[in-house]
Amino acid sequence: MSPDLLLLAAIGFFAQLIDGSLGMAYGLISTSAMLTMGMPPAQASAIVHTAEVFTTAASGASHVWHRNVDWRLVLRLGVAGVIGAVIGAWVLSNVDGEMIRPFVSVYLLAVGALVILKAYRAIPKSDVDFRLAPPLGLAGGFLDASGGGGWGPVVTSTLIGSGQAPRKVVGSVNTTEFFVTSAAATTFFLELGASPLYELAALVIGGVIAAPFGGWAVKHIQPRMLMILVGFLVIALSVWQLVRFFKLI
Repeated sequence: MSPDLLLLAAIGFFAQLIDGSLGMAYGLISTSAMLTMGMPPAQASAIVHTAEVFTTAASGASHVWHRNVDWRLVLRLGVAGVIGAVIGAWVLSNVDGEMIRPFVSVYLLAVGALVILKAYRAIPKSDVDFRLAPPLGLAGGFLDASGGGGWGPVVTSTLIGSGQAPRKVVGSVNTTEFFVTSAAATTFFLELGASPLYELAALVIGGVIAAPFGGWAVKHIQPRMLMILVGFLVIALSVWQLVRFFKLI
């Protein structure tokens, strides 16, 4: 393996470890790293989403094994998420969809702060109304495919902020992501062709090795601590996206 491929494998491992534990960040971390390495946005997003077909399958299986999944939530998020992902992948392949990113980042900053505030109040122990799930899945799928990441930050943080039990949210959102990213990867393949094999393999290997740890971590981390970690991660990712968009560094 060349140094670049070893670096991609390490990125895939680190990104999936965070994503599986907190329900977000694989796409944003991996895509940001590949853009830094000089890869075009559409190609980077295509590689990441193709890799996620494998990593989300492994991560979802881990969450199912540890009983972190609410299948009612998966169904409601999944159908809309697939539709949003197909539209988002088409947009990124044919249109510049970056202009919406700063508005989403500001929204996520507010949601991250809300999640942290709620962590110091009563922690939810059961699920609430799922009517928010379909439009949230549609928005999350679109933003994830068009911006190279966003499914977890948008969907996980919003659901936890609205009162969903953190463990079930992270497990269900991770499991749903398999279907969403499969739809995005298929659309990218039809629009752009196959992803570069070696780069793809490096991300997959690193991510699949890390995936089983996520389900275990979510099951054992205290709900309040999980909410605090999610909130701070959302804020950090949002600030990074704003800094990158406005080219402040």
